[in-house]
Amino acid sequence: MNAIVFATEQEARYFLKNYERGRFDGLNEGDVAHDDTLIVTITGIGKIKAALRTERMLREHRVRRLLHVGTCTALAESFSPGELVASDQVFEGDRIELSAPTYPRMPLEIMDASLKTATLVTQDHTPQDEKERTYWQRIAQISDMSGYAIAYVAALHGAPCHIVKVVTGYLFGDDANFQRTLERSHEAIGQYALRRLPA
Repeated sequence: MNAIVFATEQEARYFLKNYERGRFDGLNEGDVAHDDTLIVTITGIGKIKAALRTERMLREHRVRRLLHVGTCTALAESFSPGELVASDQVFEGDRIELSAPTYPRMPLEIMDASLKTATLVTQDHTPQDEKERTYWQRIAQISDMSGYAIAYVAALHGAPCHIVKVVTGYLFGDDANFQRTLERSHEAIGQYALRRLPA
């Protein structure tokens, strides 16, 4: 079966309400649900939850292909809020405090050539100033808190992982309508997941 992995209940809500007339509606963080063709789970925020809950899902179910969808922050203005982006490479970015950090990275297969691609950095650490933002802009275009962990665990189980994110805003950006932008982003990612299911 194929699997769709969300990080938060808010990101999953539109998809859950509209997939098969709400078959999985009410799914909570940490839960796994499935029918004959699809497995759905919500990991929760952060690399640890993402890794542990993806691992549990993959141990309990035979997953042929995994799609992780959710929101991200743009590190530069090359992407617009609301835009869907496919990650062609993801790396773990919480080693910045080391004197000579190296970051584990993974190339990812692109399943939808119609989307722009970007390098994704996954980190629980949030850049604190302009100097840090400039540092990350040199090596990544978007940031999240779950992608690398999910892709890494999927690779350990031999399940191809695809990551598609919707940009909710810019690092240190100021959006007076951020809540509305976020709601639209959640809807956009749910609509995308529903469109991709036949493929």
